[in-house]
Order: sequence, then structure tokens, then C-alpha cells
Amino acid sequence: MRKIALFFVLAFIGTGTSVHAQSDTISKKKWHWGGGTADTSAGYAQAVLVDNVLYVSGVPGRGTVSEQLQGAYRGIERTLKAYGLTFQHVVKENLYATDIEAVKANNAVRKAFYKGDFPAATWVQITRLYMPEAMVEVEVIAHLPK
Repeated sequence: MRKIALFFVLAFIGTGTSVHAQSDTISKKKWHWGGGTADTSAGYAQAVLVDNVLYVSGVPGRGTVSEQLQGAYRGIERTLKAYGLTFQHVVKENLYATDIEAVKANNAVRKAFYKGDFPAATWVQITRLYMPEAMVEVEVIAHLPK
């Protein structure tokens, strides 16, 4: 195997062709609450746009599970609006909860934001979230029209 690899390297060098790496940077447009681009204390941006794909960081809620779902989806809605998008642009959702049965019992709250145009979704029950009082956190990926 080494002989074959060495042959190809020597053959390639012998052609006078040089090897160039692709650019190691990508264009990112970042958004964070309050008009900034990042939370430097925790080290994240609320949203990052790369090409026509928007990655939205997890949004927790406060209060009861129903109130937390409302708050999380309102936060996502605000983030989407910053890019001129709606929930109809969301293609993937990840939902993390400390009590998945409580989320299932309040799924109507979530479904109302999508207005029948549901994304691919994954729901995961976890022990706790970054904010200790949070019971729900939701992240999404959305596509901007080309």
C-alpha cells in the first residue's frame, strides 16, 4: 500500500502540478439578542447564517412547560424575523426537555407556530439544561430562499 501511495505522490510531483488547499474560511453573518453578534461570556451567537442556511442556537423558556414552549418559540420567531424568515423556512428542529411527557401534553403550543408546515424534528429528554430553571430548549435550522 505504501508503494502505491508513494508512486502517486511521485507521479503527481513529477507533473509539475502544485497542490492548493481550499480556502479555510467561510462567510458567516451572525446575530445575537440586543443587536450584537455574540455572547462573549458563554461564547456563542444566537444565529449564524452561512450561504442560505440559518443555524439558530437553542432558545430556553421561563415559567411552566407551556410558558417555556411559548417563550422558546417566540424567541426563535424573533431570530427568524431578524433574517426576514418565518417558521415556514424552518427545515429542522431539535427540542430538548427535562420532561418529554409534559412537552407532548403541550404540543399544541409548538404546532401553532408552524401553522401545519412541520419540519423534520428530534425531541430528546435530558437531565438538565444550561439554565437550571429551564425545562425546554429548542434549536432550529432554516433555509433562506435562493
